[in-house]
Amino acid sequence: MTGLVDVPLALSQGEPSGVGPEIALMLWAARKRRDVPAFVAIGDPALFAARAKLIGLDAPVVEAEPEAAPALFADRFPVAPIGERCVAEPGHPDVRDAATVIGAIRHGVELVHAGRCAALVTAPIAKAPLVEAGFPHPGHTEYLGALAESLWGAPCRAVMLLWAEEIAVVPVTVHIPLSEAPKRLTEEEIVETARIVARDMRRRFRVEEPRLAVSGLNPHAGENGVLGPEDDAIVAPAVRRLKAEGIMATGPHPADTLFHAAARARYDVAICMYHDQALIPVKTLAFDRAVNVTLGLPFVRTSPDHGTAFDIAGTGTANPESLASALTLARRLSREPALA
Repeated sequence: MTGLVDVPLALSQGEPSGVGPEIALMLWAARKRRDVPAFVAIGDPALFAARAKLIGLDAPVVEAEPEAAPALFADRFPVAPIGERCVAEPGHPDVRDAATVIGAIRHGVELVHAGRCAALVTAPIAKAPLVEAGFPHPGHTEYLGALAESLWGAPCRAVMLLWAEEIAVVPVTVHIPLSEAPKRLTEEEIVETARIVARDMRRRFRVEEPRLAVSGLNPHAGENGVLGPEDDAIVAPAVRRLKAEGIMATGPHPADTLFHAAARARYDVAICMYHDQALIPVKTLAFDRAVNVTLGLPFVRTSPDHGTAFDIAGTGTANPESLASALTLARRLSREPALA
């Protein structure tokens, strides 16, 4: 994507009743001091105007095509409308807003596909209103994979990477109940996930030989089967296959000793077996700075690594650091073409 320096990032509005709109506005207000990459917000312009007024920010919101956003960004907050209006109040999600949430994500991907935006950054969404509205996907990651397959016309497996300078983690199973994770964990799932991680760490992050540390599922990585059979029967064979393919993978490692500083120095990405095994350490070490990156896509997508924070929405007290990191990383990853 060389030459996209003047092409804006697309920033989807996320859940209208959450903190997404206001942290976008807060970063725009600090754009010069913080070197915030130019973006065009995707969603309802009235939502951003109302939220700016509520939290006391002088942010002139204007409707804009993506091509005009970089020039407007200096003194106006550009929004590409999607033709839907939001109804929810801060802190009170409304199922009627599901169409705006889904539409903003879809339009953002379409703009990237058309070359009108350099990458997609997504504000946090709330899953419950979307499920109530009939949304068939477990979360952002899965929906983005489906959109990529539809627009780019090729099979796509989306993988969630949580990234910060000091830690990077990937869960193999993601938005499913913990009780289901051992049932759905397979050797093939681990291998396919790790292949995508190794490939995109080379292609996107320019890590020449990515080192992957694969965690065990059970305490002590099963301790030779005494604490569960999955590590010997599923995880270890997956690691052997990855090594045979030339991928620098080790494991299964006991998860309780995988995330201290000395351990992290020995790998680039930890491949974890379930959601919280991956997200607890990254949110402990880098809660305000971690970025959710979707690997396996034909485009760059990042997101702040936090939720909608309904309890503080509309107060202007949300911390925009994770969104700032997501925007900065999206600019970095999209400025150069992915390696073959």
